[in-house]
Amino acid sequence: MFLGITNTPRDYAWGSVTAIPELLGRTVTGAPQAELWLGAHPGSPSVVVNPATVGGADTLLDWIAAEPEAALGAGRTGLPFLLKVLAAAAPLSLQAHPTPEQAREGFDREEAAGVPVDDPARNYKDPFPKPELVVALSERFEALSGFRPVAETLADVERLDAGSGRLGPLVAHLGQGLEDTVRWLETADEGALAVVRAVSDLATMMPDDAASPNVRTVRDLAEAYPDDPGIVVSLLMHRVTLRTGESMYLPAGNIHAYLDGLGIELMAPSDNVLRGGLTPKHVDVPELLHVLDFTAYPAPVLEPEHLAPGVDRFAPDGVGFALVRVTGDGGPVGLGTGGVAPLHGPSIAICTEGVVTLVGATSATLLRQGESCYVTPDEGDVTVEADATSGLTSTVFIATGA
Repeated sequence: MFLGITNTPRDYAWGSVTAIPELLGRTVTGAPQAELWLGAHPGSPSVVVNPATVGGADTLLDWIAAEPEAALGAGRTGLPFLLKVLAAAAPLSLQAHPTPEQAREGFDREEAAGVPVDDPARNYKDPFPKPELVVALSERFEALSGFRPVAETLADVERLDAGSGRLGPLVAHLGQGLEDTVRWLETADEGALAVVRAVSDLATMMPDDAASPNVRTVRDLAEAYPDDPGIVVSLLMHRVTLRTGESMYLPAGNIHAYLDGLGIELMAPSDNVLRGGLTPKHVDVPELLHVLDFTAYPAPVLEPEHLAPGVDRFAPDGVGFALVRVTGDGGPVGLGTGGVAPLHGPSIAICTEGVVTLVGATSATLLRQGESCYVTPDEGDVTVEADATSGLTSTVFIATGA
């Protein structure tokens, strides 16, 4: 079955006013629209377009609960992923996600302490990890992700300081390593706060032609979140620019913040977020420091596996989900034939441009730009046919098990 699904975008303040409604072909209301959730997460389960086709169930979550074998296939208890359209027009919070072990321990601890799940100060809403990947839809998708080598940060700091001596304490802490520096900044004592203000001032005064991407990020964050420790933490991180179609993967312990852009995001169905700044939401510095991986790695760009012309698969190891992107201008592309990976279990598809027809073992459906559907496992291998009459490129993203 191809079950039409939709949802109401979440109105977080950092969301774009135009990006999601333009993608979905909806009216721009003037309010921010940050995330469109497609899945069965209880925080915002997908709405069934035609409930009569699934016994009157109004949401995907309701249908899975009522008919799990029909919806998921035998032996499954839930969807292993949550698919989102994300549209950032301002920086999101500086954050990280736990490992499976940390998530279970944190959830059990807060349960034992009697912290209500809907308490804004609760860190662990469920006992699951939240690895995630994002693929850029906009021409540029801007983010901070992962710690870069200390030497790269020191080079920016020395150019900023320009002999003033105001950043001497920061240089000293960097000499002790990333973990010492982040702990010091996040405690936000008077010495750390003075450095946050100095970095903000010096970045603002630096000429544009001398400012690195990280320094320009400092300027933006200082304007949006004055005196926030995350301003200086951003200097320790990779400044990542994804072009349309490029992707990055955010494993457990990865410190990150999305800054601007429209993308498709796929993650485990969890809502466990440990924040460290750049947000009015709850910040728990000790818990963030507990889950952070302070290892300096290269920028976490994720290269897809090219399955066939126009077919790419984004599938980090060990996460239990994958994202397949099919792009074409006419003609069928089979998923599961000719060496192309099949879909694994229940899947969710969203058309991001043009018009496509999905053909499975028992039925077919047409998706126009902005439309999405749930694909039951009995459809087996799915063929994607792009509309060749329009002369336009058509693209569909399909989230599935790994």
